[in-house]
Formats: sequence, C-alpha cells, structure tokens
Amino acid sequence: MSKIEKALNKARQVREGLNPISVHGSVPMHATSTALVPEGAAHPETIDRMASSESRLLSPDELSKRRIIDISQAGNPVVQAFRALRTKIIHESKGGNAVVLVTGVCQDSGSSFIAQNLGAAFAFDVARTALVIDCNFKSPGAHRLLSKTSALGLTDYLQNPDIDINTIIHPVGIPRLRVIPVGSGPTRQAEFFTSAKMMRLMDSVRRRYMERFVILDGPPITDAADVQILSGFADFVLIAARYGRATHAQIDRCLSAVGDKKMTGIVFNDEPGLPWTSRD
Repeated sequence: MSKIEKALNKARQVREGLNPISVHGSVPMHATSTALVPEGAAHPETIDRMASSESRLLSPDELSKRRIIDISQAGNPVVQAFRALRTKIIHESKGGNAVVLVTGVCQDSGSSFIAQNLGAAFAFDVARTALVIDCNFKSPGAHRLLSKTSALGLTDYLQNPDIDINTIIHPVGIPRLRVIPVGSGPTRQAEFFTSAKMMRLMDSVRRRYMERFVILDGPPITDAADVQILSGFADFVLIAARYGRATHAQIDRCLSAVGDKKMTGIVFNDEPGLPWTSRD
C-alpha cells in the first residue's frame, strides 16, 4: 500500500471517529513511470504534431521560474513525486485516459502547483498528452504559464457561442501540454459549471484524443458546491494540503464533499527541504 493510500485511509478513520491522522509528514512517491501506450491511443503522428507545433520550448531556467518540473532532472525528489503520481493514475485508469480534479483543503493549499506539474508529468511521457483546465475562478493560475496573459479561456468560451474550443486551448512551451486559462469573462461559477456548454466541453476534450489526460485545477473545498459539480466530470480526485498545516477537520470536509469512490490521494505540499514546492 502506498503512503498516499495510507494517508487516505487514516483520513477516512478520522471521519469514522477512529485513530487521528498525522499531517506532519509529506507523501513522498519514489516509483518511476513507464511509457505505456493506452488502449485506443491516438496515432503517433497526432502526438508528434502536438510536440512539433510549439513555436518555442521552455528552457530549464524558464521551467524553474514557472516552478514546473524538468524531466531531465530525474533525481529531483519533486520530479520523482510527480512521475510516481502519474504512474498511479495511469494504473488506476486501466489503460484509458482520465479526468483528474485537483482541489485544496483551503485557499493557498498549492492545488494549482500540483495540477500544472501533474499535467507536465503526463506530457513528458511521449505516449501521452495533457490538458490543464483552470477552473479556479477566484484564484486562477494557468495564465502564468502563457506568454499572453490575456488569452481567451474558459469563461470566454462558456459565455460566447461564437468562440470555438480550439481558440481557448493554448500551448505553453512544453511538448504535448496545453492549457485552458480562466479567461477574461465574468465568473459566475454556479451557472458556468452546470451549463450544457460546460458538459459539451468536457465531453469533447476527453473524447477527442484517447491518450489525453485532462487535469481540472479546481477551487478549494471551501467552495464545496463547485467542487462537487466538478468532481462529477472527474474520474479521480486529488486533495492538496499544506505540509504541517492541514487539520483533521479540513481533510474530513474534503472527504465528505468528494466521497471515497473517486478519491485517489492526499498530496501534502511544502515539504521542508525540497528545492521548491507550491506556487499558489
């Protein structure tokens, strides 16, 4: 049993009134991944075309400034953690693609950092592509990856019937990774997430490429209604928690809002001694 699963089991015990969970240890993940080709994957030329369509690739220094993992640094514990988390999700998706929701126990839990780097970890696998969709309207983060921060995004698409999906999906300088930022439109969350157009968007981005993993950078669990709606689109849910600061009550609230069925793990952020962690 992985340490993520042990932490999750302990959190469930808290909810059931059993032994308390310890939140003073991180969740290091040391497994390495393999480039398995999922069943129903797109033709290799489709993935190659995505990789070659980048106008300019980010340098290691630029990745570091954006706090995005550099896969060439395989010994870096942060890189190892995200590669292992990717492997866990690939294993649980049983050869297909998946939608993963990342939410935090509270604001500033590091969920955007985890969502973006998990997307990068999937994209670094030459057999897969990744799409990060910024659904955290109150504290967006995906626009920081773009050279043009005013790029069209999710809110523009959902409120304008003339905007095509392709116009809101942007390259970021990492082969096989794309993002949909929040955009510049009004952020009426409840209306947007329950709209028929949001449902069509999620269906489209998931079905178009069978090798694509979609990462939803969601709001914190304090916006419980929105998290519940977004979890309905997701196959798996990851919870971000600050190392040494998340409380039993916060984790219990997350588990109650999301439920056990889709819960994949609790990722403790800001572990002391790591070169850098959360950007939120």
